[in-house]
Amino acid sequence: MAPSVLIVDDDPLIRELLQSYLAQEGYQVRCAGTAEQAEACLAESPVDLVMLDIRLPGKDGLTLTRELRVRSEVGIILITGRNDEVDRIVGLECGADDYVVKPLNPRELVSRAKNLVRRVRHAQQPAAAPATQLKRFAGWMLDGDRRRLIDPDGSETLLTHGEFQLLSVFLRNAGHTLSRDQLMDQIRNREWLPNDRSIDVLVGRLRRKLHDDPAEPQLIITIHGAGYLFTAAASAA
Repeated sequence: MAPSVLIVDDDPLIRELLQSYLAQEGYQVRCAGTAEQAEACLAESPVDLVMLDIRLPGKDGLTLTRELRVRSEVGIILITGRNDEVDRIVGLECGADDYVVKPLNPRELVSRAKNLVRRVRHAQQPAAAPATQLKRFAGWMLDGDRRRLIDPDGSETLLTHGEFQLLSVFLRNAGHTLSRDQLMDQIRNREWLPNDRSIDVLVGRLRRKLHDDPAEPQLIITIHGAGYLFTAAASAA
């Protein structure tokens, strides 16, 4: 099937430019000028990829990114200005996969879109289920069937696909330091990009959900110059 993309930008010239280039590459393209219009489009039909301007009228792109990631594994590429470095970092932390900077380079954009769609579709392929779906570690429990973290008090937290994959890798390799390259090789999804800080962002998100103080982490320890060490051994529940 041809990949589908939704372009969300309040500038009609940018929408027309992106639609033209992506259509030439065989994409099914829809457009929206606001976050609210984008939500209506997605309610009608899902897409593989959303290209989303950070600065939208009304609900902004970061808010929409956060909301989409809670309920969907759709690929998200943010469109940002040159001076939006902080917003780009926040966008990755909210769950965006990548970003492009204005003025847009259409060739770069198409290349990033192709790579992301490939990773999204790869991540959606069913993987072999582990023998035990429920694991205990350091007072926590991981429900692999539902991608839920259950804390010692019984409260539940949902994990994104990337967070679940990262935690699963840590649990399989508890007590061993893993470099960023090793983590990227073992994560079977697309929430990282080579040569960027997405692994660090993913670790930060997972630490927050595990209540692991980044200033003095006890579960996911940064080994400077080497990578990350997960300290808690897992057992079947």
